Amino acid sequence: MKKALIIGAGPAGLTAAFELLDKSSEYEVVVFEESEKFGGIARTVEYNGNRMDMGGHRFFTKVPEVNAWWDRMLPKQGSPAADDILLNRNVTLTAGGPDPQKTDRVMLRRNRVSRIFFNSKFFDYPISLKPETFANMGLGTTIVAGFSYLKAMIFKREEKSLEDFYINRFGKKLYSMFFEHYTENLWGRHPSEIDPSWGAQRVKGVSVMAVLKNAIEKKFGKKDRKVETSLIEEFSYPKLGPGQLWDVTADEIRRKGGIVLTGAKVVAIHRGNDGSITGVTYEKDGKQTEVDGDVVISSMPIKDLVAGMNDVPADPARIAAGLPYRDYMTVGVLINHLNLENKTKMKTVGNIVPDNWVYVHDRSVTMGRFQIYNNWSPYLVKDLEHTVWIGLEYFCNEGDSLWTLKDEDFAQLGIKEMIKLGLIDSEKNVLDTHVERVKKAYPAYFDTYDEMDTLRDWLNTIPNLYCVGRNGQHRYNNIDHSMCTSFETVRNILSGRSDKANIWNVNTEKEYHEETKENEVEVD
Repeated sequence: MKKALIIGAGPAGLTAAFELLDKSSEYEVVVFEESEKFGGIARTVEYNGNRMDMGGHRFFTKVPEVNAWWDRMLPKQGSPAADDILLNRNVTLTAGGPDPQKTDRVMLRRNRVSRIFFNSKFFDYPISLKPETFANMGLGTTIVAGFSYLKAMIFKREEKSLEDFYINRFGKKLYSMFFEHYTENLWGRHPSEIDPSWGAQRVKGVSVMAVLKNAIEKKFGKKDRKVETSLIEEFSYPKLGPGQLWDVTADEIRRKGGIVLTGAKVVAIHRGNDGSITGVTYEKDGKQTEVDGDVVISSMPIKDLVAGMNDVPADPARIAAGLPYRDYMTVGVLINHLNLENKTKMKTVGNIVPDNWVYVHDRSVTMGRFQIYNNWSPYLVKDLEHTVWIGLEYFCNEGDSLWTLKDEDFAQLGIKEMIKLGLIDSEKNVLDTHVERVKKAYPAYFDTYDEMDTLRDWLNTIPNLYCVGRNGQHRYNNIDHSMCTSFETVRNILSGRSDKANIWNVNTEKEYHEETKENEVEVD
């Protein structure tokens, strides 16, 4: 029997392990996960009965294979969830689906609400062209933004940077208001220094024209209209947070005979004389163990993968070593009252604002975004009716002044910024806090990234190595894209296909990720 070694138990790694065991009996599968949690950045952290979603994850894809896979692991709800019942709220149900009040293994259907918080006002994300938007901006700013957009339409910039990408689609005024500061906060670099391909992957065709087109088609009820992925209105979500999907998957892998090792950090990848991978060395409980393998599927950061190999040529080693990442910190804050007034028509428990997450564009704080876990799933919050569970998100670099703050100091920073933004009145509103850090959360598009093709070409010369997922390909993939890289990888392994272009091409073709039909979805 052949042995497949899979590095990382995030979405890509666990998908690859399950698919290989499900589609073939020829492989023994071993998964190595450095942490004790499954899901990578898409994990769920439980603290004192409340659950945190690391990064926020909407389950929404255009890929039938992914939808079927999710349904297999977590079937869509067939009965109302706890908050739907409390509010007597209509919700999309699936005939014969499980009851979330009686079982955990269920995928909820949730309303998508994500807005921008700017100048103490809410703006739709993406920006909508409706009276409330213009009222919040003011007449003068609206006029400037309009002429700025017209100028951008007439005088198109050559897209050498992310700044060019945004200005071409929104005009310079809207760019400066709603993209420039947030992007710089996220990446620690000005948009003029970032490759425009990041925008092509994440904004997915959204522009002022797309917003106008969507609004008109929706108003006049056009059927079979296409909807940009950032404009979706409903998504699926695991009852107990995104990590639940990967906990279930890990259990299924073990049930099929696979081995899943946690607390097992891969520290070396061994190349034989012919250049192929012969095995890996992992460290667990202070002991190093070498394991031989016929195939290696890696979702670990390429920077670490290449650094752990022997006999790497100078150029690929240099490019890999220079690949940048952005790290992530969050503090969960349990409060007894959220000041933000719900002015929408959406009913919520406690009448809190209905947002899943809110982009913070206030230049007076360092907070990048905050999540309201109550709105993701009522089962993430221990006392749904009397508390609000907020996740404050900050972007940083491992080892910098923010990353090295003591947990209590970081929590205090978050609380002070909540007060400054008017989310709460004082520290007396805070009942509890919990801090989490995530390394290499976001592969970044600058420094040696522009030489990524050269590094990829070299990696492809290693016949039995397959790079999958967000960090495995150094590409800002969503969960469905990461899963698709693993689907393609398993197909290649089982069919004997040596060309890996299909694996690397996931989420690169414009038509793959920009447009979806209504009721098709994409993960954030």
